[in-house]
Amino acid sequence: MSAPDGSPVGAERSIGQLFASATADMSALVHDEIALAKAQLKQDVKRGATSGGAFTAAGVLLLFSLPMLNFALAYGIRTWSGWNLGVCFLLSFAANVLVAAVLALIGVVFAKKAKKGQGPQKVAASMKETAGVLQKAKPHPRPELPEDRVPPAIEAVARSSS
Repeated sequence: MSAPDGSPVGAERSIGQLFASATADMSALVHDEIALAKAQLKQDVKRGATSGGAFTAAGVLLLFSLPMLNFALAYGIRTWSGWNLGVCFLLSFAANVLVAAVLALIGVVFAKKAKKGQGPQKVAASMKETAGVLQKAKPHPRPELPEDRVPPAIEAVARSSS
């Protein structure tokens, strides 16, 4: 079995290997945080697009339905109630405005959700927290070697060069 960097498990790794491993892990963490920010931003953009679509639908409905719906509704009210035709047209127009107002409210709700989206802010806070933890991290204390004992790596170098 071996560690992610290829060294055998249980073997002591050099400080350079540890630093390289920590650097690679930090780089992967930063890339993952950026990917998370992109995904959350994408979700906020979708909410904004839904809001814009609802506003557009409200406007289109109001614009294109007014003539046909006003005539049909006004003549229907007149037939049903016998009221003056002018009052019937005003009632049909009020019904169209009511439907458009409901669609506009739906657009406002989605716009507020898009504004409240805290995707990138959450990721930035998480990255600051990670950096703060790493700055405060202290290495584990290592047992001191006796003064007459030389570390094995130095012994190996000394033997190979003599």
